[in-house]
Amino acid sequence: MTHMNPEAPKLSLSEILNQLANVPEDMVLTFGKIVELLGNKGFGILLIFLSLPSAIPAPAAGYSVPFGLILWVLALQMLRGKNTPVIPQKAKSLRFNKTLIKKMIGALSFFFKFTEHLIRPRLKWLNSRPGRSLMSIIVLIMGTLMCIPIPGTNTLPAMVIFLIGVGISEDDGIFCIGAVFFGILAIALYACAIYYGMEIIDAVKDYIKDWLQRMFV
Repeated sequence: MTHMNPEAPKLSLSEILNQLANVPEDMVLTFGKIVELLGNKGFGILLIFLSLPSAIPAPAAGYSVPFGLILWVLALQMLRGKNTPVIPQKAKSLRFNKTLIKKMIGALSFFFKFTEHLIRPRLKWLNSRPGRSLMSIIVLIMGTLMCIPIPGTNTLPAMVIFLIGVGISEDDGIFCIGAVFFGILAIALYACAIYYGMEIIDAVKDYIKDWLQRMFV
């Protein structure tokens, strides 16, 4: 990806949505093409975009694992202190259908309709190198959780990454703090799901063992 021209004006999130909404119908939308259309808007916009398919109320199946892996790559770049993201070549070939894009734009528009007046630069230290390091660790954890195949549990970690993306792109530390809070909830949710899942598996195994013993003893 080409580096962003420091002289180029920074587009607002609503302007970026308009760019996506006006994509020609006959255009094949790959992840690389979308990144090209958006330009190099930094880590925040990409975190928003990559988390949306899993964060929206009706998640798009099939995107959580590949996007979780790309989020891992971006988080590691943030942790290393990079100012601009580098998209892996293989990730650029991922394709999107127009229905998913419209669903994502609709979800974003709905979100910003109620929150746009609340988003503003504040607590900017959270977007500094130490703050970004903390956010990158949370993205790493949430990206990992997104890849775990537990039905119905991808939405919360994706929302955490979405909030971090908004906070970074708009320099709003309050959204980053909110992301930390929801990140703790997501970790607790997965811990409970794994713990009770193992309990159920053990109970089923004991039941089958007792049933076999009654049948053959």
